[in-house]
Amino acid sequence: MVEIKTDLSVDAMREAGRVVAQALAAVQEAAGIGVSLRELDEAARAVLREAGATSPFLNYHPAWAPMPFPAVICASVNDAIVHGIPTGYRLRDGDLVSIDCGATLDGWVGDSAVTFSVGAARPDDVRLADTAREALEAGIAAAVPGNRIGDIAHAIGRVCRSAGYGIPQDFGGHGVGRTMHEGPEVPNEGRAGRGMVLRHGMVLAIEPMLLGGGRDAYYADADGWTLRTSDGSRAAHAEHTVAITDAGPRVLTVG
Repeated sequence: MVEIKTDLSVDAMREAGRVVAQALAAVQEAAGIGVSLRELDEAARAVLREAGATSPFLNYHPAWAPMPFPAVICASVNDAIVHGIPTGYRLRDGDLVSIDCGATLDGWVGDSAVTFSVGAARPDDVRLADTAREALEAGIAAAVPGNRIGDIAHAIGRVCRSAGYGIPQDFGGHGVGRTMHEGPEVPNEGRAGRGMVLRHGMVLAIEPMLLGGGRDAYYADADGWTLRTSDGSRAAHAEHTVAITDAGPRVLTVG
C-alpha cells in the first residue's frame, strides 16, 4: 500500500528527518581510529534520547532475520554492504564505513545513510563513496510528479554502472511514513518510464548501494543480518528520505 501524505504530515516527517541527520553527524564526529562500532551506536542513541525520538531499527525483526536487530544504527565496514550489526570491532586507519540510521518522532519515520572513511582514505574508496552520493543525487532529481519509479531506478543504475560498480539486485529503496518500510519498492536499477507514477505527497527512501568490485553477488554473514560482497570488494551506501512535491523533491533527512 502506498500512502499519500498531507503537506502537514511531510512537515512532521521533516522533523524526524532532522533528528536522523543529527544522529548521523554525531556518529561521524565520534568515528575515529580505535573507536568501536558499539560506541558509534551509543552516539546515535544519545541524539535520539535528547530529541525524544525512538529507533525504528532497534528490535526490528523481519521474517527472514534470525533475531531482532539489536541496535539503532547499521554499521557496515569495508566489504559489508548494509545491515551490519554494531559490535566491539574497533575502527582502523583506512576503514570504509557505511552508517544507516532511522528515527521515529511523533509517529513519523526518517531514514538516511552515509559512507565515509576513517583516517587516511583510499583513493578508490573516495571514488566509490562519491559515486554513491552522485547516484543518490541522480535518483532524487528524478523524484518529481509525473515521473515513474523506473525513472528513479534508471537514474541511479546509470550512474553506478557507468562507474563500473555492482548493484545488489534484491535490495533498494522503499516508501516511508508511519513505518520504516512501506510501498512502493524503489529499485536501484531499472527501465525509465516503467512502474508507479510519482505523485505529490509520496515519500520515498532512495538508497543506492554500490559494490566496488563491479559484480552484483553478495552473501549474508553468519549473523544473518550483514550482507557482504562475494568478491571481498568494498561497498558504499547513500540514502535520504525524500518527499515528492509539486515544487520538486524535498529532502527530509538533512540537518
